[in-house]
Amino acid sequence: MATFLYKLGRFAFRRRHFVALFWVALLTLAGVAAAGAPAAGSTSFSIPGTEAQKAFDLLDQRFPGSSSDGATARVVFKAPAGEKMTDADNKATVEKTVKELADGSEVTSVADPFKSNAVSKDGTVAYASVRYEVSGMELKDASRDALEAAGHDAQKAGLTVEIGGDALQAGAEPGAAGEVVGLAIAAVVLVITLGSLVAAGLPLLTAIIGVGIGVATITALANALDLGDTTSTLALMIGLAVGIDYALFVVSRYRSELAEGRDREEAVGRAAGTAGSAVVFAGLTVVIALAGLSVVGVPMLTKMGLAAAGTVLVAVLIALTMIPAMLGYAGRRVKAAGEKKRGKGAGSASAEGAASGSVKGAASGEGAVAKPGLGARWASFVIRRPAAVLLLGVVGLGAIAVPATQLELGLPDDGSQPTSTTQRRAYDLLSEGFGPGFNGPLMIVVDAKNSDDPKAAAAQVGDDIKGLKDVATVTPAMFNKAGDTATITVIPSSKPSSVRTEDLVHAIRDKGVEVKADTDAKVLVTGTTAMNIDFSQKLNDALIPYLGLVVGLAFLLLIAVFRSILVPLKAALGFLLSVLAALGAVVAVFQWGWLGGLLGVEQTGPIMSMMPIFMVGVVFGLAMDYEVFLVTRMREAYVHGETPGQAIVTGFRHSARVVAAAAIIMMAVFGGFISSSESMIKMIGFGLAIAVFFDAFVVRMAIVPAVLALLGKKAWWLPKWLDRALPNVDVEGEGLKHMTDGSKDSDSDSGSDEDRELVRA
Repeated sequence: MATFLYKLGRFAFRRRHFVALFWVALLTLAGVAAAGAPAAGSTSFSIPGTEAQKAFDLLDQRFPGSSSDGATARVVFKAPAGEKMTDADNKATVEKTVKELADGSEVTSVADPFKSNAVSKDGTVAYASVRYEVSGMELKDASRDALEAAGHDAQKAGLTVEIGGDALQAGAEPGAAGEVVGLAIAAVVLVITLGSLVAAGLPLLTAIIGVGIGVATITALANALDLGDTTSTLALMIGLAVGIDYALFVVSRYRSELAEGRDREEAVGRAAGTAGSAVVFAGLTVVIALAGLSVVGVPMLTKMGLAAAGTVLVAVLIALTMIPAMLGYAGRRVKAAGEKKRGKGAGSASAEGAASGSVKGAASGEGAVAKPGLGARWASFVIRRPAAVLLLGVVGLGAIAVPATQLELGLPDDGSQPTSTTQRRAYDLLSEGFGPGFNGPLMIVVDAKNSDDPKAAAAQVGDDIKGLKDVATVTPAMFNKAGDTATITVIPSSKPSSVRTEDLVHAIRDKGVEVKADTDAKVLVTGTTAMNIDFSQKLNDALIPYLGLVVGLAFLLLIAVFRSILVPLKAALGFLLSVLAALGAVVAVFQWGWLGGLLGVEQTGPIMSMMPIFMVGVVFGLAMDYEVFLVTRMREAYVHGETPGQAIVTGFRHSARVVAAAAIIMMAVFGGFISSSESMIKMIGFGLAIAVFFDAFVVRMAIVPAVLALLGKKAWWLPKWLDRALPNVDVEGEGLKHMTDGSKDSDSDSGSDEDRELVRA
C-alpha cells in the first residue's frame, strides 16, 4: 500500500498539470450536469415492512384515487378579538379562500370548515383541510406558492391565517452564516497549524472542489434516483469535514518530510505513502459506516448514506492525487515544519547549512536544541499517570452520558418548529382551539374483506377504541365502494410526539388482535403520527445489527492496519464511550432544554429517531480517522525500534497538533450547521460537533495513550498464525525505508529544480 501510494504521489507531483486539469474537468462536468438536470421534485418516503406503510398500500388498493399518502395542509383561521369565525364577513373570507385553494392543479379536495364541522367550540378558530394527489416531498413549488398566496389574501381581510401540515414543509437548508463562520474558523486553524496562507489554502481549496463534485453529482442524479435535499446536506457536511482533514494530514506529513531534509518530490511521495495510507484506511471506515446504513431497510437512509460515502471517496482520491499536484505548484511557498522557529533559534547554523548546499543542514538547524512540543509533554504526563488519566476520562464521559438513559425518540413535527414559522403558529392555534391531539390524528384501517359482517366489525373497532385511555374523539367508520374496507379517524387527547400517544397506538394495535380473533377483520393503524412511531421503532430494531456490522468490519480492517488485537478493541470501546456521551449531551440540550437558549433551541421534545444511528455511523467513521492518524505514528515508531512509552511520545510529537487541528476544523464545520432553523439539521450539527470533541480530545488524546501505556508491549500483540494470514498493508511505510532519500525518476521535471535553486541561493 505505502509503496503504491508513494509512486502515485510522485506521479501526481510530476504530472501536476494533468492531475489538476482532470479534477477541474470533473468538477466542470458535474456542474454542467447538475445545471442541466431536471429539478428533483419526486422524492418519496416509504418504510417497507411497517404496519403504517402496509395500511397506506392497502388504502391505495381499496380506495383508488384517494391519494392516501398525499400531502395535506391545514389553513387555520382565527377571528379578530371580539369576533367569531361565523360572523358574515369572516365567513365570506374563508369561503373565498376555500374556493381559491380548490383551483390548485394538484389539489384533490378542500374541506369547507363550515360544512365539515371544523370550527372550534368558542367559534374563534376554524380550519380548512386541503388534500393533494402527491406526497409532501413530491409537491411542486407552484402548489406551495399558491397555498401561501391564498393565506395572504385572507390575512388582508383582517383574519389571522397560519398554514400547517406536510404540504408546506420547512426548508432543510443549513444557515449560510453558520457555514461561513465554520469555514472561517477552519481557515484560521489551518493557517496556525501549517504556518502559511498558501499551505492553509490547499486543504480548503481541494475540500471545496471535492464537495463540489459530490454535491453536483447528487444534484444531477437527484431526479433519476429520487434523492432529497437532506441527501446533499449530509454529503456537504461530511464531505467538507473529511476533505479538509484528509488534506491537512497529507500536507502536514509533507512538511515533516521536508524538515527531514528530503527534496520536495521525495517528500510528497513519502507523505502520500505514509499519511496517504492512513487516509485510505480512515476513509474506508467512514465509507463502511455510511454505506452500512443500507441495513436499516429505509430507502431514504440508504440513499443518504451511499451519497455521503461517495463524497468521502472523492475526498480520499483528491487527498492522494490533487494535494500532491497542488504542492508541486506551491513549491517553496509551503515550508518545512518548524522552519521559522529553527531560523530564529539557530540562524547561523541554518545559514551555514544553506551556504554549503545542504538542504538537510538548513532544514534541521544543526546546533539548535529542540524544545518538546505540547503534544509530547502531554504524552509524557499521561504515561507517568496512566491510571489516573484513564479513570478521570472514563468517569467524566460516563457522567455526561447519564442523560442518554432517559432518551426519548420521535420525529420532528410542526410543534418542534421555531415559533417564527407559520407551521408552528398553525400548530399552536389548532391546539388552542381543538386540543393538543388534534395535530396528530390516527387513521384506523379496518380490512374486513374476510369478515362475515364488515359493518359490525368496524363498529366493534370504534367501540373498543372509545374505551381506551387518552382518546378524545372517534369518528364513524367510512367504507369504500366495495364495502369491505373502512377508515376511522381517532383524535388522541395528547400531542403527537408524546409517550401517551405512542402508548395509544400500541393499545389500538393490541385491540386489533382481539378484533381479528372475533371477526376475521384486520385492523391497521396509520397516519403521520403512526408512521413516525413505526419509523422510530424500525431504527431502534436496526441499531444493534448495524452497530455489529459496522464495528465488526472496521475491527477487522484495523487489525490489518495496526497488526494488533487490543488496539482495535480499545478503539471500538472508546468510540462507544464518546457516542454515549454525545447522546447524553444531545438529550440534555434538545430534550431537557439545558443551554437551549444559547443554541437557539426554541422547543424541546423527543430526540430525532435517526439521531442514534447517525451518531453511530458518522462518529464511528470519524473516530477511526483520529485513531488511525494518531496510532499509526506510534506503530511506525514502535516498528522502527522505540519502546512502547517512547512510541507514544513520538506519535504525539508528530501527530497530536495535527489531530487537534483536524478535530477543531471538523467541529467548526459541523457547528456551522447549528445555526440552521431546521431542528433536524441543528440537532445533527450539534451532536456531531460534540461527539468529535469528546472523541478527539478525551478518548484519543487522553484515554488512548493511558491504555497503551498500561498495556505496554502487550498492546501490539498478535497471534503468529493471524500475523501470517493477514495481508501486509504497510501503513507505517516500512517498505519505503529501502528507497534512497531524494531519489528522482528520469522523467522528473522542474518540481525538484526548486530545491536545487534553493541550495544555489
